Amino acid sequence: MAALALLPALLKKARAQWHHGPSLESVISLNPSRNLFLIGPMGAGKTTVGKRLAAHFGLPFMDLDAEIEAHTGADVPLIFDIEGEPGFRRRESALLAECSARDGVVLATGGGAILDTNNRGLLAARGFVVWLQTDVAQQLQRLERDRHRPLLQSADRRERLEAMAHARNPLYAEIADLTVPSHAHTPAQAAEHVAQELERRWHRMPQARSA
Repeated sequence: MAALALLPALLKKARAQWHHGPSLESVISLNPSRNLFLIGPMGAGKTTVGKRLAAHFGLPFMDLDAEIEAHTGADVPLIFDIEGEPGFRRRESALLAECSARDGVVLATGGGAILDTNNRGLLAARGFVVWLQTDVAQQLQRLERDRHRPLLQSADRRERLEAMAHARNPLYAEIADLTVPSHAHTPAQAAEHVAQELERRWHRMPQARSA
């Protein structure tokens, strides 16, 4: 059912992509929308950029991984150790459904949140989706000292990251309203650039008033 609900939005995006052709930075507006969702691979800067965008637009910021940890009382590596990736993904989907239902938030998702069809449907239907891109070389540099992420526990990090990019990039593209190419900017510069694009392209829906 979620896939069917997502179909009109995907058709709209497909028509816009066909009409405008490929570009280094593409946008297919999904308006009106109260929420802003950040997607992309690990190391793309979703949390850092998200916090700055939330401050810019005067909205609360949420980090999906942090919400999972707050609700479970366990950090992500421990959840992976105890429940495996399938158990973590079930928790991720449950929290994504809850967080994306909020009225007026900036939400940074985990890199793998888009693997689930229902998750993609919720993101596309409930907000304006920004895909922060990064390439494997940048990921290796930014995550060089990271020993915390379960999916990076590999003898060959490059091979692991390339495999994830191959599997996930088409899914990011499927629901992205704004695609921000990889860059060498600082997080502050990246956030400023994204904010400028959103000011022009994100038509925010007024927040619902409580009764």
